[in-house]
Amino acid sequence: MAKRSTLFIRIVEGKNLPIKDITGSSDPYCIVRIDNEAIIRTATIWKTLSPFWGEEYNVHLPPTFHTVSFHVMDEDSLSRDDVIGKVSISKEALSAKPQGIDGWMNLTEIDPDEEVQGEIHLQISVVGDGDTPRKLRCQILEARDLAKKDRNGASDPFVRVRYNGKTHESAVVKKSCYPRWNESFEFELDDTLPESPLSVEVWDWDLVSRNDFLGKVLFNINRLQSAQQEEGWFRLGPDKPKHSQYDEGTLGSLRLQLKLRDETVLPSSCYQPLTELLCQSVGPHLNGNWPDLIMLIDETTTAESRQEVANNLVKLFLGQGLVKEFLDVLFKLELDKTTEPNTLFRSNSLASKSMESFLKVTGMQYLHRLLGPIVNRIFEEKKYVELDPNKVELKEAGCAGLHRLQTEADVIQQSSSLLQSYLSELLNAIQQSALYCPLVLCQVFQQLYQRVQARFPDPEYRKVKFIAVTSFLCLRFISPAIMSPKLFHLREKHADARTSRTLLLLAKAVQTIGNLDTLACCSKEPWMVPLQPAIQQGIDQLKDFITKLVTCEDTDDLGLQARMNLQCGTMEKEGFLFLHRIKDKCIPMTSPFKKYYVTLSKDTLSYSRTQHSKKSSFIALPKIRAVEKVEEKSFGSANVMQIISSEDSGQLDTLYLDCKSVNELNHWLSALRKACSHNTNTMSHYHPGVYKADRWSCCHQKEKTDPGCDKTRHGVTLQEWYDPLDPDLEAQLIYRHLSGVQQAMREKYYELIKEEEGEDPELEKGQKRLDSVTRLLSVLRDLHDAHAAVEEEERSKNKNFFLELQT
Repeated sequence: MAKRSTLFIRIVEGKNLPIKDITGSSDPYCIVRIDNEAIIRTATIWKTLSPFWGEEYNVHLPPTFHTVSFHVMDEDSLSRDDVIGKVSISKEALSAKPQGIDGWMNLTEIDPDEEVQGEIHLQISVVGDGDTPRKLRCQILEARDLAKKDRNGASDPFVRVRYNGKTHESAVVKKSCYPRWNESFEFELDDTLPESPLSVEVWDWDLVSRNDFLGKVLFNINRLQSAQQEEGWFRLGPDKPKHSQYDEGTLGSLRLQLKLRDETVLPSSCYQPLTELLCQSVGPHLNGNWPDLIMLIDETTTAESRQEVANNLVKLFLGQGLVKEFLDVLFKLELDKTTEPNTLFRSNSLASKSMESFLKVTGMQYLHRLLGPIVNRIFEEKKYVELDPNKVELKEAGCAGLHRLQTEADVIQQSSSLLQSYLSELLNAIQQSALYCPLVLCQVFQQLYQRVQARFPDPEYRKVKFIAVTSFLCLRFISPAIMSPKLFHLREKHADARTSRTLLLLAKAVQTIGNLDTLACCSKEPWMVPLQPAIQQGIDQLKDFITKLVTCEDTDDLGLQARMNLQCGTMEKEGFLFLHRIKDKCIPMTSPFKKYYVTLSKDTLSYSRTQHSKKSSFIALPKIRAVEKVEEKSFGSANVMQIISSEDSGQLDTLYLDCKSVNELNHWLSALRKACSHNTNTMSHYHPGVYKADRWSCCHQKEKTDPGCDKTRHGVTLQEWYDPLDPDLEAQLIYRHLSGVQQAMREKYYELIKEEEGEDPELEKGQKRLDSVTRLLSVLRDLHDAHAAVEEEERSKNKNFFLELQT
């Protein structure tokens, strides 16, 4: 059994942001923090006070997290980025709205006294008996992960303890965010003031300016006297909020969509009956019989939950090796309901959403290989392209060599030539991609092509089988990726306005080709006419490509190997990074990093000097004990991570990787943490600094073998399309959905039986189908009982713990 928390985040847009630049605008971006740890950085939107991001993330979190916050910043190239404001949302607020949060939220001022972090280790007790005055004893042991308030990247913390008008202070620990005090203070316990709290405050000492507040913890003396003693790590909280100098809404607002899901995942054996029932509903033994369960899921899934259900089903059937069979059932259901070929797969049905998910899960590497070169070319060239006469800007097309502005016709002619060049390059790449398109993608498109051909065999519908394939491949996969390459991880940042317009026009051309109809587009947007010859040629090329794709020809060993490599995901993540590796030596003062090509595969992390050279070093993934960030002051970079692994001798080996951005850093952190999620010998604590000058830079401990001064954060990861499959979690999510719609499924079931068999169905046939539904309801009931037993066990443990605390 495991507890999993997943947070869906969509950073939609901002509005009414304050001006931060002398140009009268700002360059805003967002940093997303989980309990003060930065995990996401959006792209910067240049020169706007109303940015649109539209970026989506799924984040796996430990169930113990407290807060998610969104810090809006203004990027400056010559100085430190300006802080605009923040939105903070507690876990309690997210849990209170299981349907999710969607709306505008005002940015608030970032008050340093509110920006606290870290924990303090305390032992609070009441000592003494009836013969001697009772005393309140507070033992200050240590603290960890305190905020960095000084320019040296640390703090000088001390503790101030207050009770009943009296105050004690600890010694100051210099230059540490992980101080150890081990000091004890006592107060006379005043029974006449039972409501007087004990306050433990942590401060950063400063010689020439006022001390900085680092956080505090308050203790209820009444509760403490009942328990006699309380010990543990306590999260530091903020001070009382001060009155903001800004009126509400002055700093602008963010539109956010958030949804927290806490799941208790049971052992695999509990989900086996549900998984078997789902597999039987698409298995080959059906022999053309009515696929009851998938049809019921299709009929009872609402539009709001359809994408999520499709994701879960695709991943579950991929794990069971039955994704082709599952999609084929959905194809058949969709075709049975379709009478007009022109509307086929144009709605957001379960079949359409499932194919979208399938393409992203199995085809992202293919998409990157296909679109990467042309998208990079457009970003790098930054050419002005416009075909619509109403949008042509002649000032953008000045021709300095001729000392005159080009005419509107000149601009459109040059734009048409550029777009035809881009389109030709893309279509040639699509044709060549038939050799390396993943085999499972070819097979699914083949069965879709054949199903549609059988359903609409008449000559006048001869294009429909091609359109069925292009409606997914072009309209729902390639075109959206061209329009928004950032959202498909093709580029690190959003396109500027000029590049964005070029991408949009190219995507329009691809959509027109995908529709196999030049006339429809040109009648709606006549300014696309200059592209008509290229589009017509593209239609012929695309049909030729689809013909090759659906034959799944693997006569070429090289082509087969390329397909198998992409299909099996032998390379889960790769790219150039700067590396430095140490064993038993200190970090030199100069930068030790060198550029290597790093590859994360199923079993190893390897690297070499070039992409195609022989890998020079390997780290077996089971030997990795921690994957964590490194403090910025250690190497002068905020984007360094460390991989701590153990050798056969037991000696620890640390590899440092310097990434080019916080997003790249978090993608690598997430990929490695997920790849090592089943490692057993992981570290619970680590050093966020480096060992140099005979001490750790983070906590100043002199022992190199010190176990670590900060807890590891391996529970926070970003969800990617190429994540390893988690069959138990997918089955749990499907169970949760089916539990919510089981009454609707029962009603729909009887309705469908009546429609097919009439009011007097054959008793034997109807009874078989009734048994099928009864089995499903029984499986759901068993899973409900299993969850109830786990919850009861948790309540019992918490009750016993509270009783032990009291005694």
